[in-house]
Parts: sequence; C-alpha cells; structure tokens
Amino acid sequence: SGMEAASTLLQAVATSVMTAVTVTFSLTVVALQLASQQFSPRLLREFARDKRTQLVLAVLLSTFVVSITGLRGMDPQTPVPVLVVGLVYVLGIACGMVLLLFIGHITRSLRVDTMMVTAHGQALAVLRVTYPESPVGEEQCFPAPEGGTLLRAPRSGIIKALDWHPLVEALERSGQVLHVDVQPGDHVALGAPIGRLWNDDGAPAADTADVTAALARALEIGYERTPEQDAALGLRQLTDIAVKAISPSINDPVTCSHALGYCADLLVDIQHRRLGPEAHQGRNGTLRLVTAGRDYRSFIDLVCAPVRHYGSGDPIVLTALLRLLRDCAASAANDTQRDEIRRQTSLVLDAMDDRMVGVDAEKVRDMVRRVELALEGELLESYLDRAGETRSA
Repeated sequence: SGMEAASTLLQAVATSVMTAVTVTFSLTVVALQLASQQFSPRLLREFARDKRTQLVLAVLLSTFVVSITGLRGMDPQTPVPVLVVGLVYVLGIACGMVLLLFIGHITRSLRVDTMMVTAHGQALAVLRVTYPESPVGEEQCFPAPEGGTLLRAPRSGIIKALDWHPLVEALERSGQVLHVDVQPGDHVALGAPIGRLWNDDGAPAADTADVTAALARALEIGYERTPEQDAALGLRQLTDIAVKAISPSINDPVTCSHALGYCADLLVDIQHRRLGPEAHQGRNGTLRLVTAGRDYRSFIDLVCAPVRHYGSGDPIVLTALLRLLRDCAASAANDTQRDEIRRQTSLVLDAMDDRMVGVDAEKVRDMVRRVELALEGELLESYLDRAGETRSA
C-alpha cells in the first residue's frame, strides 16, 4: 500500500488505542470504587498490584507510542516503512485481544468470592513465613528486665516491615539487648515508645545512638498496611468483607458467613503455629533482639469482636460465627486455645439481641452446645448438622 494508506492505518490504531486506554482506566477506577465501598478499602492495593491490568495497560500504551513514532517518521518522498506498519498492525490486533481479556478479568475480580480467595491465600502465605509450625501451638514469652531505656519512633505512620538482621549486628557491636514492642501493622506516632534497650548486664543503656539509628533503618514505615510481614492483614480484609456484608445498606448475611468460613480456615492454621514474640541471637548465641508477635487471642478476637457486635441481631451471622468457633474447637492444640474459644462463645451469647425470635435464639444456643461438644472431643455429635446457613426451621 502507499504512504497515505499507511498513515491512515497508524492514525486509526493510535486513536482507537487511546479510546481503549480510557475504557481500561475507567473500568479500573470503577472496580476500585466498588471494592472500597462494598467490601473493604484495604483491598484496593490488590487491584493496583494486579499483573494482568498492568500488562493490558503496557500493551495499549506501547502500541500508542509505536503508532505516534511511526507517524512522526512518515515522509511521502521515502518508501513505506513496512516494518513499522506491520508491527502496528500486529499490535493493534493484540490490543483488541487483551482488551477483551481484561473485561473478563475485571468482571471476575469484582466477584466477592474472588476477593475472599485472594485475601485468604495471601494471609496463609504470610502466616507460613512469619510463624513456624508447632504441633502444640506454643506461645513464646521472653520476660524483659525492669526499666530499660525507651527508644522512640523516628516518624509517624504504619509499620510495614522490620528487617532485624542489621539491627542484631548493631546490638552485637554495642553489647546491648533490645525488645521491640511494635510489629508490622501497628500505627505509631512520632516520638511514641517503640522499644526498650538494656546493656548486657541488665542495666538501662546509656549510649543509644548506634542502636537508635539502626532501628530507624530497620523499620519500614509508610501510610498503609502491606501483606509482606503483616500476618493479621488478611484476617482484617476478610473481617471487613463480613462486616460490610451485614451493614444495613447491603444486608447480605450469607456473604458474611462465607467470609467467616475463610477466617475459620486461617484460625485453624494459626492454632498449629508458634505464636508470640520471636528471639534473635548474635553470633555467639547471646540473645540480642526480641521482636513482638501476636498471640492467639489477638487473632481470634480480631475476627469475632466486630462480627458479634454488628451481627448481634442476625441468627445467620451468629450461627456462622459459632461454626467458626466449632471448627477452631475441633482443632485446638492446647488448653489455652480451648479457654479462649469458650470465652468467645460466651461473648457471642452475651451479645445476642434479646429481641431475637425464640426459634432463632434456640438455633444460636444449639450451636453453642455444639461448640462445647467439640471442645470436649465429641466431634461426631458436634458436626452432626452440617447444613450451614441453609438449615430450615
């Protein structure tokens, strides 16, 4: 074809690609808005990090750049740049394909089940990295000496990660021991206490300059929670979905029940991990650093407290929460976990709305009985009714 036809092709591709980019950005913004309003604002990060969305935008913008560059080099006095025209032709077809794939992908991504699966998978991966396996579900404790020199937060924000390796090296050089009292996911204000420092002899440290500088470098502080080291973020995302689902504007207790099912799976996994603070030793085996860690109560209360508060008048929500506690009771690894499950069960009963219809209240009390049976090891009778939220009167 001639130069005029080649120019027309490049112009048509460049124009249509910009239209496709506009549609792609619009769909992404709508997805972010829906995810924030109906599910959880803490899910927005997953859309921004989505590899498929990034790939689609990269193909579209690359095609636009090649088309504009080709038009810039068009000269009626020279032969038709066949390679450029052929490349734009192929990229134009590729843009149409990736746009269709993107529409299907964004539709699947906006399904609440997809969001719950993603949050569950990320949380499980972080748990496996952060907390080692323990068949007995032990919770470590490292008592600290009295007093200690307080170390303060160098800036405000949310702790995203803690790199303890350079911190241990600094403590090894100074001959000191540090207890860090904050962990990823915590919000700190400028000047707030975040750690305590001692000399090896147990006396409060006088020279803190080296360790303070190392702690400031070790702490990654930002404006949002990230999943890399924050084991509780996934549970928070799932709990947000559950609470949003039972809000008066949405009123979807079944989605809340499904979200609690994913939370139950995570809590059962947590029961067989070594929780609590983590100790880090120097080269000669001397304890140098103790980093904070969540205990079992903090994890289970993170899920149960908001759901029982906002769903106190809904029998579907309360029975789903008690099914979660029954699953935890069936897999409890020690008496501490069983006592905490009993505590959560009694709190659910205390929170139950007195105005609930008698038959619905009886269903809730029946699930309480099944939780107690699971705690006593009577699993067959405890799980005899497996109908879930579809159980009829």
